[in-house]
Amino acid sequence: MSEERFDAIIVGAGIAGTVAAYLLAKEGLAVMLVERGNYAGSKNMTGGRIYSHSLEKIMPNFAEEAPLERKITREKISMMTEESNVTLDYYSGLLGVQSSDSYSVLRGVFDQWLQAKAEEAGAEIVAGIRIDDLIVRDGKVCGVIAGGEELEANLVILADGVNSLLAQKLGFMSELKPHHVAVGAKEVIELPAQVIEDRFNCRENEGTAWLFAGTPSAGRVGGGFIYTNKNSISLGVVSTLSDLVQGDKSVPQMVEDFKNHPAIAPLIKGGNLIEYSGHLVPEGGLKMIPKIVGNGVLVVGDAAGFCINLGYAVRGMDFAVASAECAAKAVIAAVKAQDYSEGFLKCYQSYLNESFVMKDLNHYQNFPHFLEETPRIFDGYPRMAADMMADLFVMNGQPPQPLMKKMFKHVNKIGILNVAKDAWKGVRSL
Repeated sequence: MSEERFDAIIVGAGIAGTVAAYLLAKEGLAVMLVERGNYAGSKNMTGGRIYSHSLEKIMPNFAEEAPLERKITREKISMMTEESNVTLDYYSGLLGVQSSDSYSVLRGVFDQWLQAKAEEAGAEIVAGIRIDDLIVRDGKVCGVIAGGEELEANLVILADGVNSLLAQKLGFMSELKPHHVAVGAKEVIELPAQVIEDRFNCRENEGTAWLFAGTPSAGRVGGGFIYTNKNSISLGVVSTLSDLVQGDKSVPQMVEDFKNHPAIAPLIKGGNLIEYSGHLVPEGGLKMIPKIVGNGVLVVGDAAGFCINLGYAVRGMDFAVASAECAAKAVIAAVKAQDYSEGFLKCYQSYLNESFVMKDLNHYQNFPHFLEETPRIFDGYPRMAADMMADLFVMNGQPPQPLMKKMFKHVNKIGILNVAKDAWKGVRSL
């Protein structure tokens, strides 16, 4: 057993774990951050964006220094069928205003920068080490066990991702439920910056976030995504596990079909595949949050289920940052009081309740269920939208029909009452 005792040991050097280490080290606490991968971000495949507001609060003007890819100034949402793609395209400088802006990121690069910031603040970081178990004495977590060696700490923060085996060992969570998680597969495709800007209609250093519903996930709950980076694009597919097992198409096949879609293939033509990876994504919202406070232990980030998919936006990184900040506040208070009991550490939950994390998760708590019980969003509505557009724009010499009749012909295939009910439920869940 090591004779050194830490104020806090953090398991997992993703965004949540690293931000927590940074904040605690800044306060002069003895902090160890343990990462199973060879470096922070080595196992993270998130192909997406970070909304800056939560990290901006902790590291003002961080975007001037951090290795971000492109500032997102264009949002696209598409409904895709096998042969068509109907897209809502929004461009605005409002998307780029500081503290309400967002950026595409490559986590392998970005997380290493965060790790360096934590080290500069005084955190001790150990990579390439797997935590096998937790030290628990008299019902209190007192440290971790790695490679047979015990490392003591007053408090442990679990930031070890959506499938937190350590939280399961503590009995904080059961095995993941298939409808609470999605399987994501992502490719990073290298393209010259000028080609990206020309194909996605972007200015220099500006980028696009593009979400797809319909055929990318084979008409099941999930979707496709594209994020433009400086010299590459992140492209992938996410499918809810419960729906995936009922289908006959694998996620890798979904990615291939998505890439070969006539609307997508020209965008990636000539690109060079430089990364392929897969990941579990928490999508249950409020209903999948496990126990997150115990004697001597807190749970943050994806391990706590702090992620939400709203269909038009996917958020997780800003929740990870904010949950790390709340956890750091709780640890600092516990160190001052020399009280690491569950009762005292419940201040972490109070900080979360006061933050946007729990307010947002509470507000949108019914939306994941709405998506699950409304499969038409992923098959019927993309087809309806494509057929409507075809009737508007395809000129074939046939006698004209009133526009209303044209449109309602396709609405009636789903049923006007079904459309009205889905719209009402969707609006209420948001």
